[in-house]
Amino acid sequence: MDRPHSVSVAGVIVDAQNRALLIQRRDNGKWEPPGGVLEREETIPEALQREVLEETGIKIALPATLTGVYKNMTGLIVSLVFRCQAADGTPTTGDETRALRWATREEVSDLADEAYAIRVLDALDAASPPAIRAHDGVKLV
Repeated sequence: MDRPHSVSVAGVIVDAQNRALLIQRRDNGKWEPPGGVLEREETIPEALQREVLEETGIKIALPATLTGVYKNMTGLIVSLVFRCQAADGTPTTGDETRALRWATREEVSDLADEAYAIRVLDALDAASPPAIRAHDGVKLV
């Protein structure tokens, strides 16, 4: 039997200088936008707000703008990525976050694997209609 897909959300918080807030994950050291898998009883906006708050200490304003849908062909994860605005809070590390930083377009491509950098770049571009892309967990396919 085929394994089911999981659904995750990620929030790209954009500041007034058009920089994106990236987190460095504690588990693998990778740089990416904050996010994670939806819990069973959660709506997509609830999951987005919870994950971003848990990983950054920032409460985001809703609604957020969907800028991309990404399928990890290897991990069977479909990720919905949103461009977000901070509503309250100060960026802080936590249980899942080793470090945070505001990154320019150029820095995003240097810091993050291609599969995650493109999510941030699509959000910075406010992709409309949302981008739809596939990757293997690292590179676009």
